[in-house]
Amino acid sequence: MLLPTESSAAQAQEAIIEEFAFFGDWSERYQYLIDLGKRLPDFPEEWKTESNRLQGCQSKVWIVPHVQDQRLYFSAASDSSIVSGLVYLALRVYSGRTSEEIQANPADFVQAIGLSKHLSPTRSNGFSALLAFIQKTAESI
Repeated sequence: MLLPTESSAAQAQEAIIEEFAFFGDWSERYQYLIDLGKRLPDFPEEWKTESNRLQGCQSKVWIVPHVQDQRLYFSAASDSSIVSGLVYLALRVYSGRTSEEIQANPADFVQAIGLSKHLSPTRSNGFSALLAFIQKTAESI
């Protein structure tokens, strides 16, 4: 389960935008994504089941939501290093937040850092599926 490092989803998005602005080109940004993916907390092997697998993603992504103290936390893993970085970004923004905060903060950082232009269509679709899963989970609690 990834714990928030910033005090709000909006601050997490601002921090991500600032971090990505530091890099001059997309090869450096892809390497940064790979490095971020390595920061995901360990994900138990027994959770890597079909019922925890995110649909709509070409890579394998498993995600498990947890509710604790009226906050929604997510544990997740992927079999792809770049996708793991994308998962990390989404969880950095949304894990550990209330459902109201998740719903009130669309993933504006995706456009701001240029991810939508630089991801392959399959990765972009998968990332959209991940963000939609997080929003849908927030709406359901």
